[in-house]
Amino acid sequence: MTDGPWEARQDETIRSVVQLAQELVRRPSRGGIDDYGPVLSVLEEWLTARAVPHRRLHDEAGVLVGLLAEVAGDRPGPWWTLDACADTAPYGDTTRWSFPPTSGQVQDGWLLGRGAADSKLAAAMYCHIAADLAASSPAFAGGLAVLLDVDEHTGGFGGARAYLADPHAARPAGVIIGYPGMDEVVVGGRGLWRATLTVHAPSGHSGSSRTVTSAITRATRLVAMLDAADLPSADGASGFPLGPKVTVTAFHGGEGFSVTPDRVDINLDIRTTPSFDAHDAETLVRKAVAELDAELPAPVPTSVAEVASWPAFRLQEHEQPAAALLSAARAAGLDIRAKTAGPSNIGNLLAGHGIPATAGFGVPYEGLHGIDERASLAELPAVYAIHQQAVQHLLGGQ
Repeated sequence: MTDGPWEARQDETIRSVVQLAQELVRRPSRGGIDDYGPVLSVLEEWLTARAVPHRRLHDEAGVLVGLLAEVAGDRPGPWWTLDACADTAPYGDTTRWSFPPTSGQVQDGWLLGRGAADSKLAAAMYCHIAADLAASSPAFAGGLAVLLDVDEHTGGFGGARAYLADPHAARPAGVIIGYPGMDEVVVGGRGLWRATLTVHAPSGHSGSSRTVTSAITRATRLVAMLDAADLPSADGASGFPLGPKVTVTAFHGGEGFSVTPDRVDINLDIRTTPSFDAHDAETLVRKAVAELDAELPAPVPTSVAEVASWPAFRLQEHEQPAAALLSAARAAGLDIRAKTAGPSNIGNLLAGHGIPATAGFGVPYEGLHGIDERASLAELPAVYAIHQQAVQHLLGGQ
């Protein structure tokens, strides 16, 4: 029995998705390291050949940060966005890879190379969904945007920020983000509050007969206070399953051996929840700082400089676009669950703008951000069909 016309078209689409993803993997696009022009040029040429309207996105300084494709319906209505990053994490120790990080080869059903999982395969898939839509004489309300961010792995999310600030772009009613992983749809994530704490003390000679409390001693005491902070547990009644978390991620101070340091800088990351937000995080830190300065006085007070703040978010399963994606996955026979992630993601940035987002449903993967990154292709037809069905549902207003 041979495949019918629909099956043949689907097979050709999947082959095309893989081919485009291979070309993307072969263009190095490490966040903050590589030139993004080559990887975006591959996407631009592909979209141009299929008459999908698109344009580059730049930040306020004129730096290239992304690509935006837009397919408009034939009448007014809400716009929905598919978002995937086209930049990648660094390679790490390439001597430990069993294939080149820019391989782009398919081996035993896996696409090999940095970005295969996060998230060049999703970028290729979303471009195809947009092209399919553009070729069908769009008879729907609103539109579909595909955002391809090349400032995601830096943590700057410059593409998303430029998109949201663009006066010519329709504000999305919701965003589906193409992170990999097939067991769950990520519908929420803890927020974050990050700050740099600067601890001071008098400097002096380490061999001096005078006892000096160094900045390292004071900073160590502050870290101990933060580690011992009394944090609320997860609030099950709120529907948010995770509790807040405080982590010191960097500690810099001192030089050589003969000088007691007069300054230490501490990087602090606090993961927040709806019941313990950025205000609570800052209050906790400033209380600890005040206690330190009272217990171990210094000529200069300890300073707190906020670096970043994103709110926690969580969609209910009946809220869009989570509902459309979960419904399509379950209709395809997947035993899938909605998940709230511990790490923050671009969904938190969108939540700060009042835009609902899912932040993960794609193919299985290995080595994400690590050695021998690869993405499984066996599940790609199902993942593609589920995303396509979700988009059709959203644009059809069903």
